[in-house]
Amino acid sequence: MMEGTDDDVSGGFQQQSATYQRAFQYWLDKSTIHIMPRWAMFGFLLFIFSLRVYYLQGWFIVAYGLGIFLLNNFIAFLSPLDDPNDGPTLPTKESDGKEFRPFARRLPEFKFWYACAKGTVTAIGMTFFSIFDIPVFWPILLLYFGVLFFMTMKRQILHMYKHKYVPLSFGKSKPKGAGRETGRYGGGMSGASSRNAT
Repeated sequence: MMEGTDDDVSGGFQQQSATYQRAFQYWLDKSTIHIMPRWAMFGFLLFIFSLRVYYLQGWFIVAYGLGIFLLNNFIAFLSPLDDPNDGPTLPTKESDGKEFRPFARRLPEFKFWYACAKGTVTAIGMTFFSIFDIPVFWPILLLYFGVLFFMTMKRQILHMYKHKYVPLSFGKSKPKGAGRETGRYGGGMSGASSRNAT
């Protein structure tokens, strides 16, 4: 008699959990096109975490761990999916074989944002527990993180220069008229304005 009620409770909990997961995934999927608000939210979370660490004057090891985690994700975001050092690959320039492959990231932008946001929320949660407040001399951690950041970024920039790729899409040159529809049957409303004029 008791076993049936335990199964009902656990089944109800699993069903409720699945419902929450579906709702969370729904809103996560809806947020993929809103790049600026997502990164603004991440910046706000990082600001909240920084305020907690500053005002509480503790949890420096958690801040260091978060910094290393964010740096690791940033390097994965800047790195190509197929490493050119792995051996011969398909041509990447038109002159190499009339085939051009666009830059593909090892960590796409949405997954980069999601990992950074989850890491920051986890770090904020850790600041509520004194077990994670390990006493350390924070200037040494800051200096070590600065050196690690400088060396890692130097290596990444040299890799980008050696293999001639740019992981950022803004600021790249575009063909003249790219993204603009022209002509009578150009699509959208461009043809409609010329038809209305006649």
